[in-house]
Amino acid sequence: MARKKKEMPANPVAVVTGGSRGIGRAVAIALGEAGCKVIINYASAEAAALEVAAEIKEKGGDKGGVGIPMKCNVGSSEELTAMFEKINNEVGPVDILVNNAGITKDMLVMMMKPTDFTDVIDLNLSGVFYASQAAFMGSMMGQKRGRIINIASIVGQIGNPGQANYAAAKGGVIGMTRAMAKEFGGRGVTVNAVCPGFIESDMTKELNKEALLPFIPLKRFGEPSEVAGLVKFLALDPAASYMTGHCLNIDGGMAIGST
Repeated sequence: MARKKKEMPANPVAVVTGGSRGIGRAVAIALGEAGCKVIINYASAEAAALEVAAEIKEKGGDKGGVGIPMKCNVGSSEELTAMFEKINNEVGPVDILVNNAGITKDMLVMMMKPTDFTDVIDLNLSGVFYASQAAFMGSMMGQKRGRIINIASIVGQIGNPGQANYAAAKGGVIGMTRAMAKEFGGRGVTVNAVCPGFIESDMTKELNKEALLPFIPLKRFGEPSEVAGLVKFLALDPAASYMTGHCLNIDGGMAIGST
């Protein structure tokens, strides 16, 4: 029997992990401007999360947008479960999840410590699983509606020297996205991945930009707002309601090679 499409509520509840900085900050603000009740997850940057909440109030308050900072270690299944229970009880059922939190611990394989590998996997890959499971089981499955957007990386597709741990985590996120899309689709929940290339952020500020530009056809780094625009489309636009299991690159053409 065909399933009817369920529309998003007027002010959806959106969780953005790692929402206090960089791409996560831009995503949280974009969703807040559109009228979402945004849970701004952070691990330690409380002041930055409060600034994001204030900006959401300024830019989206007239539409019902609100920012709510919540501290949680995304790499801990126990902390994530507790956070989602708190959200469901105090804010409302989660409609949108953006799995953005991530770290890098770059090093060549021959010199990489085991903890440098497992720390990146625990947060960047396992955290996506824990949060997605909590969001689906806690609200989306029952509502038969929801959108999950996983922030992966072009590195998960093409690799990068010194980032075997990061590439493994982000490649795993891409595979998990497709598996979850098949599992969750029967409940009306879409799951897609966004794969940024080099984006202006704290994570890329130490990179040698001039050395990397020849490998980017558009000859520039991307802006967090550009990634946020794509995430906003996947999270809220009715035209995205029939998209699931896809991996969308936003990389200036890096995956296809330089011109």
